[in-house]
Amino acid sequence: MMNDDIEKVVYSEETLQAKIAELGRQITEDYKDVKEEIFCVGILKGAVMFYTDLVRQIDLPVHFDFMIASSYGNGTSTSGTVKILKDLDYDVEGKHLIIIEDIIDSGTTMNYLMKYFKERKPKSVKLCSLLSKPSRRVVDVNIDYCGFEVPDEFLVGYGLDYAEVYRNLPYIGVLKPEIYA
Repeated sequence: MMNDDIEKVVYSEETLQAKIAELGRQITEDYKDVKEEIFCVGILKGAVMFYTDLVRQIDLPVHFDFMIASSYGNGTSTSGTVKILKDLDYDVEGKHLIIIEDIIDSGTTMNYLMKYFKERKPKSVKLCSLLSKPSRRVVDVNIDYCGFEVPDEFLVGYGLDYAEVYRNLPYIGVLKPEIYA
């Protein structure tokens, strides 16, 4: 059914899990000597699959928090205006933040959020994104931990959506253009 809407699979479930395990090992190594609390902040809704799989691969104590922010609404391109729909539940001053995102596309939302987080005076802020689409970048964003660099195709699955659908696919694929045209 949903699979019929997919033009091609870009990253299989196995490929995703192997990359996530690699990212988890890298984060564990980078933070192994840190004494302060580490807060993993998932940017909902898209990052939920990646977030849950990634934090299970980090072999350190971490606190969970989530934020909902968007510059897209139901469209396929950024509106340019970032809206925070759900803020953090915890005070992050003096803490190490790892922001976990599904994809950095235009960079608009994440650029805004990185400034927003830094205003809260954390000890450090790092960005981990499963995907980066540099060909669509409007604002430069430094990604500390990046899974894959992807071409300018409309990707869905594994948290990525089109109008809130396809998030539950276990892989990432290219959505057929006739679906969103």
